[in-house]
Amino acid sequence: MLRKSLSFVLSHRIRQAVPFLSSHAGASFSFSSSSNTLNPCTSLEDQTNENNQDSRPTETISIDRSGLYNPQDHFHKLSADSKLVNHLKSIIKFRGGPISIAEYMGEVLTNPNCGFYINRDVFGACGDFVTSPEVSQMFGEMVGVWTMCMWEQLGRPAKVNLVEFGPGRGTLMADLLRGSSKFVDFSKSLDIHLVECSPTLQKLQYNTLKCIDEAISEDNTATRTTTTLNGASVLWHADPEGVPSGLPTIIIAHEFYDALPIHQFQKTFRAWSEKMIDVSEDSSFRFVLSPQPTPASLLYLRKRCEWADKEKIAKIEQIEVCPRAVELTHQIAKRISIDGGGALIIDYGKNEIISDSLQAIRKHKFVHILDDPGSADLSAYVDFAAIRHSAEEASENISVYGPITQSQLLGSLGINFRVEALLKNCTKEQAESLRTGYWRLVGDGEAPFWEGTEEQKPIGMGNRYLAMAIVNKNQGIPIPFE
Repeated sequence: MLRKSLSFVLSHRIRQAVPFLSSHAGASFSFSSSSNTLNPCTSLEDQTNENNQDSRPTETISIDRSGLYNPQDHFHKLSADSKLVNHLKSIIKFRGGPISIAEYMGEVLTNPNCGFYINRDVFGACGDFVTSPEVSQMFGEMVGVWTMCMWEQLGRPAKVNLVEFGPGRGTLMADLLRGSSKFVDFSKSLDIHLVECSPTLQKLQYNTLKCIDEAISEDNTATRTTTTLNGASVLWHADPEGVPSGLPTIIIAHEFYDALPIHQFQKTFRAWSEKMIDVSEDSSFRFVLSPQPTPASLLYLRKRCEWADKEKIAKIEQIEVCPRAVELTHQIAKRISIDGGGALIIDYGKNEIISDSLQAIRKHKFVHILDDPGSADLSAYVDFAAIRHSAEEASENISVYGPITQSQLLGSLGINFRVEALLKNCTKEQAESLRTGYWRLVGDGEAPFWEGTEEQKPIGMGNRYLAMAIVNKNQGIPIPFE
């Protein structure tokens, strides 16, 4: 009865809050297969051809992200090796053999000198891909509504850690803070923590949040950073473990899990073999299969198979496992169980074991995974079932809800009220951008109202993206996961 009453109160507060999000936010539009004696020096393609005698049906995940072009297979040898390519080759040479896809992804995305995310802005229309916060301000505002509801369920604490993993340009957090700025007690309670390893993106986030540095000592040797959007303090951390404990914590992880390094395993005649990356005789990268069990297959693959349905395992030819996602979820669940709070995870993925989803995107187009490492984003579907298992194993004091679709999440949080309010006070051009952004956030497939060019037709991703919540059991059921 208590949970039911609390849910009713919070639902009522959503209806009150959404139409009256900060007037500043309303006036500012941001639209913006083989035997166990496999030869590690033989390419994966050759190995697969040799094993076609034991043909099995293959299950793959079809990924259709808005406006992306899928090029034909091509030869991915570089005319001149980049620093990252030379670094990867030196690792392989030093090891005397291939490296895992997970290690390759880690180097390609976050190598401190030349990783994809480290030294440039990769987001938005001029970058390599567009994320939901860059589509419309309404996304960040709705996440803000969820955050305020969680704060209410926590008992309106005087101080709370608001943490975002992988904030990108800082757009989501900026829209969240602008939209909630009229709710004074909530705004005053926030200590903002941004988990970001890229110095370049940290500077972008600093500017997006309109941060300033204030002296907190008479000699000006000690300073603190605050955002002028609502006066909250802002701290950056290269790793989630750097976020201080001791306060109730609300965590937002939007399109963060999909970039965590994965291991891939392929079924052979007698066992699962890990898919690795090696250098061929002509100095190009290629996929190979490990002839022997790897630490990842003994630890992570075995664990994932224990969580999965045996019939499902028998039907698939490849499995993707993300150890970092499991470890991170374990950390999140432990912290929430001790300090209280909740986490909202939004990403594209499935609520089951993932087969073959790894992809590379450069300038809004699909490219080969091994083509010019460091110049394209690498990502994979999120295994929400594994996230649930990891959280539930971490602590008995937490509950996991979802996943539900992004369309269900945003609709329940009041995006329909918000778009109606914004449409009442905007130009014709702004109205078109609002409708387009709204469809891309909650729609499914091509927009039926579109009258422009085919290349610019908005594609809805409301059902492609899923949302999951991890909360302390004492907080009850989070909105809108009833």
